[in-house]
Amino acid sequence: MPYPIEIILNRQLADCLAIPVFITDTTGNLLFYNEPAEEILGERYEDTGEMPVEKWSTIFKSKDESGQLLDPEELPLVKTLNNQLPYFKTFWIESLRGKSEKISVSSYPIIGRTGVFMGAVAIFWRPSDE
Repeated sequence: MPYPIEIILNRQLADCLAIPVFITDTTGNLLFYNEPAEEILGERYEDTGEMPVEKWSTIFKSKDESGQLLDPEELPLVKTLNNQLPYFKTFWIESLRGKSEKISVSSYPIIGRTGVFMGAVAIFWRPSDE
């Protein structure tokens, strides 16, 4: 499937980054996540492939500080998809292998040169305890 150049360029950038990155289209379909994201998520992208938002927002179990599951609508990437604005949040994620860890996530919209919303990106990392 051919993607807009803005998606292709974000994927190229994600391939070069040492921090985990998710890329979605405008409807939330997960188009790509990079190798550093594979470590936290517990599964290689080649094994999961593209996924609809209803699947990725629930299989990667996101939890608050008390261990309660977060509503997918509370996730920064889903908020960016809904509002086309950047968001940030720190929360816990349970990987596909059952490992829980705290992550911080920043998301931003991909806006094309003509001002058209093309998708969204989430960058995440393990926060320091400083």
